[in-house]
Amino acid sequence: MTVFDMDYALSRFNMIEGQIKTNRVTDPYVLDAMADVPREAFVPAAKKGVAYIDDAIKVAKGRFMMEPMVLARMLEAAELSENDIVLDIGCNTGYSTAVLAKIVSTVVGLESDQDLADQASKNLESVGIDNAVIVSGDLHAGVEKQAPFDVIIFNGSINEVPDSIKNQLSDGGRMVVVTAGKATMSTVSVYTRNNEIFSKRDVLEAGVAVLPGFEEKKGFSF
Repeated sequence: MTVFDMDYALSRFNMIEGQIKTNRVTDPYVLDAMADVPREAFVPAAKKGVAYIDDAIKVAKGRFMMEPMVLARMLEAAELSENDIVLDIGCNTGYSTAVLAKIVSTVVGLESDQDLADQASKNLESVGIDNAVIVSGDLHAGVEKQAPFDVIIFNGSINEVPDSIKNQLSDGGRMVVVTAGKATMSTVSVYTRNNEIFSKRDVLEAGVAVLPGFEEKKGFSF
């Protein structure tokens, strides 16, 4: 193990202890997965030194890797189990997909940016993840051919959940949604499906960047 590897391992430990556990994340599967996945492998080379900062990290134009604490809270709220099949919408470089893959049976990461999708696939291979696949396509469309999903996670804030995505959630499934607010904060909520009824539970407020194409539509003013 090199000195740099040791530094990353220590940074990962400090992330778990100082950022995640202190924010009421107790799910051992989430904690173990985030302690196991090398976050530095999923950020641009120039950003590796700040891979474990308690903030979002820009990975491409308009695209951000979510703050570790926010991702951890979202995954805990999803109540993941080892048999779950998960759709990770807007997975960018694949970090969230990798963390999910350490917990659940299968993960489908959906990414609209082809360059990011290609990078995500390479990143997953580099860290030995073999139960996840990256699909390039419209984030609004989901991945219908792989549906239904037990869990759907939006890797960024949105204005409204498309019906096409709702229809891909299994009965009893959980959907973690970050709804963009009027100010800088967004609301993280969990929707649970019971037949055609979706119940909602708010989890926390956080600053989360908007997913491309999910911005609030601006109407004409007179």
